[in-house]
Amino acid sequence: MRTLFLFFLISASALAESPLYAVLEKADCHSCHNRDGVAAGTRLLFPEGIVSPEKKEAFLLSLVTLVDRLEPGKSLLLEKPTKRTSHVGGERIKQGSPEEATLRAWIGELAKLNGDSLAKALRYREEEEGGGGQKAPRVELRRLTHSQYNQTVRDLVGDVSKPADRFPPEDFVNGFRNQIQGQSLSPLLIESYSEAAERIAQSAMRGGDTRGLIGCKPSLACRAKFVREFGLKAFRRPLESGEQKRYEALFATEKEFVKGAQLVIEAMLQSTNFLFRLEETSDPKLKPYVTASRLSYALWDTMPDAALFAAAAQGSVDVRAQVNRMLDNPRAKVALNEFVGQWLRFDRILTASKDRRKHPQFTRETAVAMAEEARLFVSDLVWNDRNFMELFTAPYGYVNGELAGIYGVPAPAQEFGKVTFPAASERAGILGQALFLASTAKPDESSPTARGLFVREQFLCQHVPDPPAGVNTNLPPFSAERPETNRERLSAHVTNPGCASCHSLIDPIGFGFEKFDAIGARRDKFEFTTPGRGQKAPAKAWTLEIDSTGFVAGVAKSAFASPSALGAVLGESAQCQECLVKQYFRYTFGRTETAADRPVIRQLTEDFRRSQYRFKALIASMMFSRENPEGAVHAARNHESR
Repeated sequence: MRTLFLFFLISASALAESPLYAVLEKADCHSCHNRDGVAAGTRLLFPEGIVSPEKKEAFLLSLVTLVDRLEPGKSLLLEKPTKRTSHVGGERIKQGSPEEATLRAWIGELAKLNGDSLAKALRYREEEEGGGGQKAPRVELRRLTHSQYNQTVRDLVGDVSKPADRFPPEDFVNGFRNQIQGQSLSPLLIESYSEAAERIAQSAMRGGDTRGLIGCKPSLACRAKFVREFGLKAFRRPLESGEQKRYEALFATEKEFVKGAQLVIEAMLQSTNFLFRLEETSDPKLKPYVTASRLSYALWDTMPDAALFAAAAQGSVDVRAQVNRMLDNPRAKVALNEFVGQWLRFDRILTASKDRRKHPQFTRETAVAMAEEARLFVSDLVWNDRNFMELFTAPYGYVNGELAGIYGVPAPAQEFGKVTFPAASERAGILGQALFLASTAKPDESSPTARGLFVREQFLCQHVPDPPAGVNTNLPPFSAERPETNRERLSAHVTNPGCASCHSLIDPIGFGFEKFDAIGARRDKFEFTTPGRGQKAPAKAWTLEIDSTGFVAGVAKSAFASPSALGAVLGESAQCQECLVKQYFRYTFGRTETAADRPVIRQLTEDFRRSQYRFKALIASMMFSRENPEGAVHAARNHESR
């Protein structure tokens, strides 16, 4: 026993001091083998955040699962990074190099592990799946997004002018515009808030109290009542006594009662208490108001209504009852549209330009129609309680006149009527719709790289590293001397070591969409024309065969050759199902998931599957998990049994 204990100490010490961790980092293995990497499903999973020596030791020990203990020289841990066997990431450690020698020595140490040391090695992955002992980040404040600002001033003072549409645009961070990392206040945004507050207050009080915001006869008591009641709604909580006095004093600086109310509105709309909303609080008096606000902005994208304020005033918000009530309100549909528009990047198609000579049918109206079809499609899945995985497999779309021309189908009797696609079209789900196909294309041609990247990031939640600095990302131009399809031109990505490791993960996905052009129209041949140079070299048209076979590296049995075929793969993919949960989690919580969130994500995904992939059940489960991380499953089941 003493010998075994000494062996464990020696082995653990050797591993902790091993230079192999640095070797793996230098080989950039962590770019794919991380929680959101394309190799997240493998047994090689790097620890996250600041890595302590103890965590490095645990990680190094855990890789014993990749070692062939009988024949260490044939271990996957050796053969994969040196590309002795097929490895999507290519050769990361050169055969015969000092780095390989370090790897071999380390594998030899791992092959000797047994007893307690082996048990410890096997616990690493289990502990990481359980959150690794970490706590989820505490977020106390979140700024109103532009969408939330517009809807809040609409519900607060009746302003429907959408003033935030004139604010500086919000950046996409982690795939969304509402992420906490991107919610800083620039001087230009602060100035915009000030100007908007002045305009909104003037409009609200123009012609007197026609909107009933004051609601009482001018007097000292009415002044206090207005400040108290308007302040409650604007700040989503009762005013403190000091705040009440300050705003009453501000009101009193104007002789005209309406002007005083206008001044208070303008001031409150510029307050951080209005512009930011509480997400967490340790104050028991504020807690129900924070819960009410959190629910309203998550489910409605706006301020609480009278029922939520009343529940908060009573000191307790029944989350389950409120979620069920709120999901039945039309505001929930508006809020979900905001999530869908950001997740599917409607902004890209609405700002896209296409070559008018090649695609004269693409107009601003066409772009709007593409986004509207996707919105209607997703809305139907969610609000009619359909299986949400039909997002990828449904053989129909919602078509108007512009889209009918692109899809090659008869225009429906009504705008955006439901149309079943012919089987020969090979369209299905969101991947077969013009929104995806056109927004992930260039102005004049399809882009297999952009399409593959979108699938990886939006539907598999896998982050593909950016190209190395200095790499030329431009493809060779179309040439009359050597006519090539996009697949052939992109072959340079595979032969260039600086490109291959990433493009081998995304280009093969994009190739499966090559039978669809830059606006999503079907094509059976690849056609292009080389520009002419007078009589010596006249313009010449080329027609080439299209090879639309593709696959998703890392996903078993994923070979496909059309949007419908890939849709079938994703619809059955556990990775894709979990990704849908993660995307809604990121949007709702305003941040990416951390190691500490893994148990919640896992539970939410199980709830989603148990509900037969009903998105409304996922929403209910997600809302309840914020108040009670242990009870997400019960919320989903409660919603299903209504």
